[in-house]
Amino acid sequence: MAANLRLDDLRHVRIWSVVSREQPKKVHRIQGWRSVVLWPLVAFLRLWGRSLRIDISAADLALLGTREEPVVFVLWHNRLFVVPELYRKLRPTRQIHALISASRDGAWVAALFELAGLGTVRGSSSKHGRAALHGLADCLASGDDVGLTPDGPRGPRYKLKGGATTLARKTGARSVLLGINYDSAWRLPSWDRLYLPKPWSTVRVSCATRSADELRGDDAIARMEADLIRLNPDPLAPGRRFPSEKPGVD
Repeated sequence: MAANLRLDDLRHVRIWSVVSREQPKKVHRIQGWRSVVLWPLVAFLRLWGRSLRIDISAADLALLGTREEPVVFVLWHNRLFVVPELYRKLRPTRQIHALISASRDGAWVAALFELAGLGTVRGSSSKHGRAALHGLADCLASGDDVGLTPDGPRGPRYKLKGGATTLARKTGARSVLLGINYDSAWRLPSWDRLYLPKPWSTVRVSCATRSADELRGDDAIARMEADLIRLNPDPLAPGRRFPSEKPGVD
């Protein structure tokens, strides 16, 4: 399959997805009054995000601004906070659908993303994974971008699961690996040590692209994992746990 993806190339994927999709047994959602109380939080997070300064090279900006084809964005789970704002600034004319866990915790994240204007596909590597990949393939077929955090939803941190490479091979879509690094940020004591950039701080964005053909082979997962680690240096050793730490500044 050609590395340069066209919408015509994805029509067969849409048919395959619809026919093959399994029905998830349980996907948790936020409904009723619970969704209403999220509006003030979304407004606050939007203001927070818009205070951030985005630093990106001209070459990477041109690459991210290419809109002729849908792409698969791949980033580590602990860089999720800035995704809505980055997408609003860097790809304002396109729609993205993020893969979010089907769990109760994932329901809150999905609701926040949807209120911020992003689409969601519910599932993970552990639950409803096949249905989720089919849903992402449908999004690509319709011309929209998709986003995955391949070490989510529960880790281990910086350990890449195979969903991103599988999706690229199945659809032929180009993958964009994101590097998101912060000049000043708090870290939460969660499994992924989530980054919360300080308001009015600088977020440095870089990226690398991989064609579907480049993600074939037995070592594809290891190569993508190494690329993401290179793009996202972290002073905390990968795989370490910090159960007793309080949020702090790196």
